[in-house]
Amino acid sequence: TSNKTHKSDVALLMSFLRSLATTVLKAGEIPAHVAIIMDGNRRFARKKHMALGAGHSLGFDKLQETLEWCLNVGISIVTVYAFSIENFKRPKSEVDDLMALARDKFLKLLEKSELIEKHQVCVRVLGDLTLLPLDLQRILGRVVHSSRNNKRATLNVCFAYTARQEMFQAAARVHAAVASGALQSDDVSEHVIEEVLYTGGQPPPGLLIRTSGESRLSDYLLWQCTDSCVVFSSVLWPEFSFSDFALCLLRYQHVARDLRSARLRAQRASEQRQREADLAQLAAAGTPAAQMEAAIAMLTASRARRVEAFLTSVRSETALYFEKMDRLFAATA
Repeated sequence: TSNKTHKSDVALLMSFLRSLATTVLKAGEIPAHVAIIMDGNRRFARKKHMALGAGHSLGFDKLQETLEWCLNVGISIVTVYAFSIENFKRPKSEVDDLMALARDKFLKLLEKSELIEKHQVCVRVLGDLTLLPLDLQRILGRVVHSSRNNKRATLNVCFAYTARQEMFQAAARVHAAVASGALQSDDVSEHVIEEVLYTGGQPPPGLLIRTSGESRLSDYLLWQCTDSCVVFSSVLWPEFSFSDFALCLLRYQHVARDLRSARLRAQRASEQRQREADLAQLAAAGTPAAQMEAAIAMLTASRARRVEAFLTSVRSETALYFEKMDRLFAATA
């Protein structure tokens, strides 16, 4: 009994310390978007003499715990690297185990739905999902479609993902739009490419965390993390603690002002390049100097209409895919 009382007292103390630390962290700047490479599940399993699948399962549980921490400090978007396209090169037995784990965990997410309903989390799955088994695509479709109207927070799960594939698909979509006439060649900009990425419509991550001591990005959010604070934590993902999380946030807060300045400079430089290109185009067309500003305003407005129509079609295409998978899930349930 005394042992149970001691454990209860320790748990209460840890809860109080977490609450205090959360309050302190919230006094500083909190990133709107945090990205995580959840690395170290296999090494943790070997370290503990467990099956590899058990290590991955514990890693999923850690994700739910970490998402709670993020919500408590005010982080509204969390993006996690769950499965790389490169992971298909692993032994078939391990890939099969990972697919089975994904089915199980996403189905439990639907059944219990505490994470989705209680915290009003919108779940998005980012990647080339056509590479996945159809039954898993259907489950993902149900999770995404059923949570689409939740507004408090967003969980992006990168599954069958690499940044190269993401950028290739974005470039291909933009190229097709130019070829079809939906966009003009001078409509193409960094902003357009950025909005066609899987994370379109979201701010870039302010903080990227990678666990397990590896110091590389592994083809993850390479475009989005150009001006992000990157923290390489030495702990294995299933052992990632609240104190580790807090240290990562403190690292971010130390450089947050510099990150904002870098993004602002990049935005201004992009806008200046666009203006110079427009001026050159209008000058070549013989636009009188006195009419130049009015002509730029008209050019900008027409471009904005084309770009918005194109982006709307892209978002609609993605939504229709998940709606279709959701219907297939319902038909086979």
